Amino acid sequence: MRAAIAALAGLIFGIGLTISEMTNPARVLAFLDLFSGQWDPSLIFVMGGGIVVYGLGLLILRRREYPVLAPRFKYPQKSKIDAQLVTGSALFGVGWGLVGLCPGPSFSALGLGGIPILIFLSASFVGMYGFEMLRPFLPRAKSSA
Repeated sequence: MRAAIAALAGLIFGIGLTISEMTNPARVLAFLDLFSGQWDPSLIFVMGGGIVVYGLGLLILRRREYPVLAPRFKYPQKSKIDAQLVTGSALFGVGWGLVGLCPGPSFSALGLGGIPILIFLSASFVGMYGFEMLRPFLPRAKSSA
């Protein structure tokens, strides 16, 4: 049941990203290009709508004693801003700004077709696999818990 609901939520999310054109790299890059005179602010409304829906969902969630499909809520344990978080965020932001895609919407962007999206997804998988291979050799972050 959980997997089916997760799949349905992912499908709805992907459809929403596609309808709002957040999977279109050209639209995303036009949104990020503030200084060329070609700036497209339309994605602000998409993000704003997402924030409103999340906020309402959070208000409803906080009134519940436990989740619908789990015995308890699982909240993040780590809340400290550290070098790993800043580095990862910077890498993500640079990649998003250069290509106009991030990993989640890139799956929805497969519907647009094209070799660049397949190259992006392939590079994402290679990067994730490479990180997992290098993980044992990387310094461990100190736990903030």
